[in-house]
Amino acid sequence: MYNEKREKIIEIARNIFSRFGIKKSTMEEIAKRIRIGKSTLYHYFRSKEEIFLEVVKRESELMKQKIKEILDKSSTPQEKFRNYSKARIQYLRELKNYYSTLTDEYLEVFPFTKEVREDFTNFEISTLEEIFKEGIKKGVFRMKDPTLTAKMVIIAFKGFEYEILMREGQSNLVDTIDLQELDLLIEVFFKGIEIRKTKKTENDKSEQ
Repeated sequence: MYNEKREKIIEIARNIFSRFGIKKSTMEEIAKRIRIGKSTLYHYFRSKEEIFLEVVKRESELMKQKIKEILDKSSTPQEKFRNYSKARIQYLRELKNYYSTLTDEYLEVFPFTKEVREDFTNFEISTLEEIFKEGIKKGVFRMKDPTLTAKMVIIAFKGFEYEILMREGQSNLVDTIDLQELDLLIEVFFKGIEIRKTKKTENDKSEQ
């Protein structure tokens, strides 16, 4: 019964946070939506920040799961990298509470989401590192340090998302992201890491 009530609180709070943001959400509003007293709510969670942390943990894990599912359906390293890049943007759109931990200045004051952000960043780096190593092994990618390259790619993606938001003066990635620009960014990466067949090979064959 206790765990069921906690789950209900987390799910309802997730919708409230997603709509109003953590700054404007209150324990009173959460308790009201669940139809319990505020004092009863404090029996399950000490603060709205504690509830929010549970919400972003779950959204972070959901995003990992969705990305893994997309990669499992991809065959080549190139396809995996493209699909990862697009899935990352797509699911950030859907998981607004987790995304707010990356963009909301209010949350920078609180270290309570730092561990979740760092955990997801490490997941992204290890995921890309595996893709790059597979590409090197199959002779389709070239790079000296897959781990460092993965880190640089993540930084580039984060910068891309932030630039879009600031340029449009919006707080919601859903309405401002330009998928054509994302495709161009992916192409820039491919030009740097993908091994391309040259015409020299074809000319050599014709001369024989």
